[in-house]
Amino acid sequence: MKIFEEIPVKKPSGGLLASVNLPSDLRKLDMKKLPQFADELREYLLYSVGQTGGHFGAGLGVVELTIALHYAFNTPKDKIIWDVGHQTYPHKIITGRKEAMDTIRQTNGLSPFLSRQESEYDSFGAGHSSTSISAALGMAVAARQKGEDKDVVAVIGDGAMTAGMAYEALSHAGSIDEKVLVILNDNQMSISENVGGLKNYLARIWASPLYIQIRQGGKTVLRFIPAATRLARKAEIQAKGMLTPGTLFEELGLSYIGPVNGHDPVALVKILNDLKNLDGPRLLHVITQKGKGFLPAELDPIGFHAINKIQPLKKQNIEKLPTYSDLFGEWLCYKAKKDNRLTAITPAMREGSGMVKFSKEFPDRYYDVAIAEQHSVSLAAGMACEGLKPIVAIYSTFLQRAYDQLIHDVALQDLDVLFAIDRAGLVGADGPTHQGAFDISFLRCIPNMVIMTPSNENIAWKMLNTGFDHQGPASIRYPRGSGPGSQVEKDDATLQLGKSTLIKSSGDKKISIMNFGSTLKLASEIADDFDASLFDMNFVKPLDQEKILQLAKENKLLVTIEENVVKGGAGSAVVEFLAENNQMISILNFGISDEFVQHGSPDHQKVSSGLGKEEITEKIRKRLDQL
Repeated sequence: MKIFEEIPVKKPSGGLLASVNLPSDLRKLDMKKLPQFADELREYLLYSVGQTGGHFGAGLGVVELTIALHYAFNTPKDKIIWDVGHQTYPHKIITGRKEAMDTIRQTNGLSPFLSRQESEYDSFGAGHSSTSISAALGMAVAARQKGEDKDVVAVIGDGAMTAGMAYEALSHAGSIDEKVLVILNDNQMSISENVGGLKNYLARIWASPLYIQIRQGGKTVLRFIPAATRLARKAEIQAKGMLTPGTLFEELGLSYIGPVNGHDPVALVKILNDLKNLDGPRLLHVITQKGKGFLPAELDPIGFHAINKIQPLKKQNIEKLPTYSDLFGEWLCYKAKKDNRLTAITPAMREGSGMVKFSKEFPDRYYDVAIAEQHSVSLAAGMACEGLKPIVAIYSTFLQRAYDQLIHDVALQDLDVLFAIDRAGLVGADGPTHQGAFDISFLRCIPNMVIMTPSNENIAWKMLNTGFDHQGPASIRYPRGSGPGSQVEKDDATLQLGKSTLIKSSGDKKISIMNFGSTLKLASEIADDFDASLFDMNFVKPLDQEKILQLAKENKLLVTIEENVVKGGAGSAVVEFLAENNQMISILNFGISDEFVQHGSPDHQKVSSGLGKEEITEKIRKRLDQL
């Protein structure tokens, strides 16, 4: 295997890769040439990500596995379902998208994840984790019921296997004895060549038809001797518990094979060919190394999970503003020193949520529950029941996965849990699976829930204090990246619940704009254009009802602006309140339109989704002309 120490700046050309544009081309290669092809594919992957940025380490780790899967299976007839999609750049290169890789994550370019609309080889869309086994099982059931002869494979990482949904699917697969192959891509371990060779040898034995026949034949004979069956089963369990890590999967009803070296494409193809001939649910345990083949990523797999595109060196270094995530991490440490009841929980997003420093300074009060969003919320509820003050740091898009727990375990019991909702609003290149577009809408309808929307860093700090001091469930939603750069007063000051802030007074046109959160700059520019009054509302729930009634009586037109879907959002809350109070006034609500916003630059996303200044201005002018 070739080891790269730098990202290539020149586009690779020629070699075996030049002749492979589809999996059918790959399958024409001599199997002995697959290691060479893997080197070329890895080099092309390095170059591509260097041009565009994107998820990186996971793809490097599955180069050989990707090759083996498309070589052994007849894709796209056979279905490969990749979990999450972080690791699918090699898959994209092999499946007809090689020349378009320089458009990935860009407006109108390739998706950074999987998309059924993009390619017939993308069997199932993905962006969130732990869905692959369920989807694969569904496809296997469909194939059987339709009488179709096809293989279905789910590829899932060890991180995604921490989610309960994965085990629910495994249990169901075992209970109905459906023919589906699950590949557990385990990149938390390393495997030496000699061990790998031995494990591959054993795996070939376990996957061989002869082994299966002997095992199944033995079960058939022993079925008529109940005592012997129990004894044999007990012995088998004990032996497997001592010799293999697959006991759990076997108990769920899957045939376990592995672990095997995930960086030997020839051996992988042979094992996969054997497994194709077996019935029932099977799990192949594959050991890979995240960042494999690129030395810096091998040494720092977390740091190279994703990278930005390579930029030319600039003469002047521009000071980077702290992000909202950084601010949250700093507040956590500040507050934890003052109140020993504070605990912090994250579902596998320590770095992204700004919690690295807290995890080191307060390790006994820090809980990373892995990819288990539902558990994170119920865990917080249990802590709150016993007098702790838990903070759940979670991305907006991932909070969706714990909706029942939000309602049933936290809000229904009116428990003191603060939700620090990161990546709220539009997130740019990560695309529709990661947009934080819905949290106001799905939180607003939950009784007892406080919802705060900071417009700058200083307000965010005060809101964190407010949510922490509040008796009951509370949430603060803040966007990805940095804010406007406001000076932060790092103290214990709070905001009055449900009260807005006047930003600028109205002129003569009797228009009032209500801003909710990160759109304040846009709202301010529009207010200047129309000489309108501008209020930073701070709270979606509770609303500043007194102020809204006053504005409805004093103005001809009310305008709301937010970075959440319009339907069910903060603007909808204002409309509902005015209707309840029989206030008949013209109102315009601006936010994210009723669609899934595709990947692209944040500026382009805002314009395309209904938050462009020109579009908003034009709609306000038209409405004024009608009044």
